[in-house]
Amino acid sequence: MIQAQMSPTFRDVLHARRVIAAHLPPTPLHHYPQLDALLNATVYVKHENYQPIGAFKVRGGINFMAHLTAEERRRGVVTASTGNHGQSIAYAAQLFGVRAVIVVPEGANPVKVNAMRAYGAEVVFHGADFEASKRHCLTLEQEQGLRFISSGDEPLLIAGVATHTLEILESQPDVEMIFVPVGGGSGCAGACLVAKTLNPQIQVIGVGAAGAPAAFLTWQARNERTAPIATRAAGLATGAPFLMPQAILWEHLDDFVLVEDAEMFQAMRVYLEKAKTLAEPAGAAPLAAALRLRDQVVGKRIALILSGGNASMEELASCLGLG
Repeated sequence: MIQAQMSPTFRDVLHARRVIAAHLPPTPLHHYPQLDALLNATVYVKHENYQPIGAFKVRGGINFMAHLTAEERRRGVVTASTGNHGQSIAYAAQLFGVRAVIVVPEGANPVKVNAMRAYGAEVVFHGADFEASKRHCLTLEQEQGLRFISSGDEPLLIAGVATHTLEILESQPDVEMIFVPVGGGSGCAGACLVAKTLNPQIQVIGVGAAGAPAAFLTWQARNERTAPIATRAAGLATGAPFLMPQAILWEHLDDFVLVEDAEMFQAMRVYLEKAKTLAEPAGAAPLAAALRLRDQVVGKRIALILSGGNASMEELASCLGLG
């Protein structure tokens, strides 16, 4: 079992794969000739939108819940989420018979909120954004004795979500670039951990929202930075960094690109048209970044981690130019 505040290792990822394999099959890694033509590259899409909760974070939730002690399972857990992390914890808590309380911002994506409730979680609305919701978790932790789960600074989550990149490279070991969304940073940190262990020549590109640049600014400065949140991409809407994944990004991440909301909505539309698949804005961010960096990807074998497909009706309308 990984100790509470130790960064995960590649060995932890291998262990997480064994844990997760009992509950989840690998997700598809599909190749789309129309995306190849668009980017003048060989493009593979890692379909984390095909997970039971429609997002990659379920990997971390299952790995985390499997390691809880009997006493921690009895107490229950609390966490803050803009959506997908909360679904992950709700799904895994139901799987292991654990009470889960999820604190979400006012106005959270109803698709994701309804899914959390469907998996048996107690959803608490609190605060205008993720940071306010996170602070309220600490109050509930003290009042109810719940086990707080950080959505970023938790080695079991990072090791769990890193298995998506392990699956990519087992299927396509010759991939040269991997584009990964960065919200809290667990998925990107996991991608770095796996890719750089297996082949240090692979470039890992983190992708954030221009309207929520805290993670980017922290990576750039190699020191904690906060920033206002002004993006509609809920999965990327973090106003303060998580330093455990950031430490991994500081060491291993090759580049960090910020994309505008409009670019993400355009990429959602491209996925619908060219790959017949649904991406939420954060899930479409890697494609948006690849389109922006098309001169750098020409002729290369690239993987895009489509991290989630939990788009709201409003996001779909924006992507289609209807709202």
